[in-house]
Amino acid sequence: MGRVFVAGSINMDVVVTADRHPKVGETVAGQQVLYFPGGKGANQAVAASRLGARTTLIGRLGKDSFGAELKAFLDEQGIDLGYVMETAEAHTGTAIITVAEADNTIVVIPGTNGLVAADDVNVVPLLKGDVAVSQFEIPLPAIAAFFQRARGAGATTLLNPAPAQAMPRELLALVDILVLNETELGVLAGSELSESDEAARIIEVARRLQAHKDQTICVTRGKRGVLALAGREEIAVPGRAVKALDTTGAGDCFVGALAAQLADDLPLRAALTFANAAASISVQRMGAGPSMPTAEEVAAVL
Repeated sequence: MGRVFVAGSINMDVVVTADRHPKVGETVAGQQVLYFPGGKGANQAVAASRLGARTTLIGRLGKDSFGAELKAFLDEQGIDLGYVMETAEAHTGTAIITVAEADNTIVVIPGTNGLVAADDVNVVPLLKGDVAVSQFEIPLPAIAAFFQRARGAGATTLLNPAPAQAMPRELLALVDILVLNETELGVLAGSELSESDEAARIIEVARRLQAHKDQTICVTRGKRGVLALAGREEIAVPGRAVKALDTTGAGDCFVGALAAQLADDLPLRAALTFANAAASISVQRMGAGPSMPTAEEVAAVL
């Protein structure tokens, strides 16, 4: 079995719950405030580790109370933190999340995540069969350096381009597997997409985005399942009907689960089905990092 290496963000999620989201300029009464370990990088690493993959996280924490709490939590998940640096140059990354009506709004303050650099990833001991994962909550030059190192080692590169932003074609060319939702696909491809678009339209836009003929693009569609373009092959995984409590971290759960399955050398269709089931479990729980399921929990719903 290969290993999963995640270069990415580590945040403390400050979650506020309310009956509904406020309108612009409006104040509404909330119900409670909760603190959860989060950050897309940390969430994906937790998901992969809980599902049995040997997982290493590369990132930065501040020398503050949030940093200490996050490090303790991640260590408890069995994640290798040997490449997580602590620095006093900035505060630990923080996300302010409002959860209402089973959906969320998020404001992210990068903090130390914005300091992750090429030097942080150039020492990581990647090997053939490993899966290198990253997202857009750390600087793009660090991601490019990480993927160049992974490519040189024969590892698989998996990018979750969220939050969505334009990226150089050179970076996209380093990606073996791109995992994103419809909104992110639309941003990267320069095409407006919505939840009402048919599967054929999604695949058409994904095909235009492909940087090379062997690249896989996976489009997560929430309760409508997953569409994937694997080279020339089209794959559809149906959605799962569940009662969502908190969708925060669902995409990260999918990415971490997919990486874990690919590191275990599972075929793509089976890996996507497993990851889709894992994500459906995570939305039924509060929080991001703590909501990630175990392999036994996923197996029970498949």
